[in-house]
Amino acid sequence: MLVFISLAASALLAAVAFGIAGRNTEFNYSVNEAELQYENLATVLKDSSDQLTLEQIYRYILYPAGGSDRQYFISDNNGRVIYPTDIYSTTDEDEQNALDFLEESLNDSTVWTNHLSFIQTNFYSHQTLIMKYPFYKGNSTYYMIQYSVINEGNDLINGYINILLLSTLAAALAMMVPTIIFVELITEPLQEVNQIAKEYGRGNLRVRANEDHIGEAGELAESFNSMADKLSKSINELTNERNKLENIFNVISEGIMVFNRDGTVTFTNGTMADIFSKVPRKNNFSEKIQIVPFEEFWEDLAECMETREEKKHTIENTSYAYEYTIVPRFDANDDACIGATGFFRDITEEHKLDMTRRDYVANISHELRTPLQTLRGLIEPLADGMVKKDEDRMRYYDIILNETLRLSRLIDDMLELSKLQSGTIAFQMYPFDLNELLNSILARFTPVMKDAGIFFSVHSTTDKLPTVVGNPDRVNQILVILLDNAKKYTPEGGSITITSDYNEEIGKVYISVSDTGQGIHEYDINHIFERFFKADRARGKKGTGLGLSIAKELLTYMGEDITVESEYGHGTKFTFTLKKAEAANTWE
Repeated sequence: MLVFISLAASALLAAVAFGIAGRNTEFNYSVNEAELQYENLATVLKDSSDQLTLEQIYRYILYPAGGSDRQYFISDNNGRVIYPTDIYSTTDEDEQNALDFLEESLNDSTVWTNHLSFIQTNFYSHQTLIMKYPFYKGNSTYYMIQYSVINEGNDLINGYINILLLSTLAAALAMMVPTIIFVELITEPLQEVNQIAKEYGRGNLRVRANEDHIGEAGELAESFNSMADKLSKSINELTNERNKLENIFNVISEGIMVFNRDGTVTFTNGTMADIFSKVPRKNNFSEKIQIVPFEEFWEDLAECMETREEKKHTIENTSYAYEYTIVPRFDANDDACIGATGFFRDITEEHKLDMTRRDYVANISHELRTPLQTLRGLIEPLADGMVKKDEDRMRYYDIILNETLRLSRLIDDMLELSKLQSGTIAFQMYPFDLNELLNSILARFTPVMKDAGIFFSVHSTTDKLPTVVGNPDRVNQILVILLDNAKKYTPEGGSITITSDYNEEIGKVYISVSDTGQGIHEYDINHIFERFFKADRARGKKGTGLGLSIAKELLTYMGEDITVESEYGHGTKFTFTLKKAEAANTWE
């Protein structure tokens, strides 16, 4: 198209230039030819005007010199044409107008000088040249009038212009096919590179340009391929680094969330998916609260991006505790705040551990203070000599001894529990006969329970329990803890029962200690194995509050479990498991 337009424009300009130059050349040639003929005729008239009549001058000299574009006349001194004589008999309107113009020009003295001048004017779209030469006949003056229509060669020039335009058009049409082929050869590599650039824009960096093209197209394809290789390498490196960071972010325990300046979330790590699972959603219609369920956070986020300062906050509740830090993000170029990053930590367990630690210290202080205060209250009167009677002093000594033993047991239980929880205590596990152990417990506790007015029994669903794996001394300790605990909370007339059962499918023996005592409140049962926890503290039952904790830790050490079932006012049932030994032989 560009070639065709260029050829057409060049042809048009050439036609215009050719037309202007041709017309000027033809005009000058016609004028020069008329002037030359005028001068020749003037010379002839000068030499022969006296010898010939006016009619002879016109007929033999002037008339033959005329033609279609040039005519000769003889006029008198008054500007009237006298030869040819029939000039005024014309009926053609154009000829009559031309004759009127001629006579008007001959009578206009302002356009003539020394009787030898010419008038060049436009008449009926033609250039007209009028020349006037005086000659004398006797005493009379006559004029030879040359009336020339200057031919500008319009028809000839138009023909040439048509030929030029047609030849240009033919050349353009002839050049169209090779031009299209040549342009295709030039533009095909560029179009190919353009398509590849679009593929790069879509993220497809695997395509490559053809480097076999000759010249700049091949160099351009080579440059594009080199750029694609470097870009692909850079993107792969960035992707790998991003994946590494995401993997790091996803495995850390802290939740990470990145926000834009308008508060929209652009990135979250895997921890954020369930970090707020403990928090109930208060406003389900707020999208922000569904993301981070704390109004305080969103207020701190807006303030952080406004003041460009880091924000820290801790939110605590009875069922959860969270800590978050908001750090503003800045643009590397103009230091403008472009968003913020939030770091979230679930400190619920830390909060509970801290509360447990504080409770533990408080419980220890309370449990130690009680016997110490009792001892002090007994020793001070003895030291001051206020106890005079021997039987009173002996009673004081018995109480002091019992409180000292109680304090010793408390310290021993605390040390044993600490060793169990820290893993510093060790005991051997081996196959032993559980039937023999249960018979021993029955023999030892039957008199004790009878003295307390409690019915005590041991039952098994099988004739003989299989050999189990564990430490018999520690299993005996667990049973003693559970029986002592049941005895404290079972009133006179109640019953305590040890029941054993063997589940052959899973290879475990279940041992249960049930009582008909006061039971445990449902809000206490989840804390029953915690250190120093005592259900129904208001009744002032004696004990350290560590027995059940020790029992659970001993069973955990042996790889077993213990559960509790209770209904307040209807008794309690503790059940623990022991694994069946692979060999039936017991160790001595």
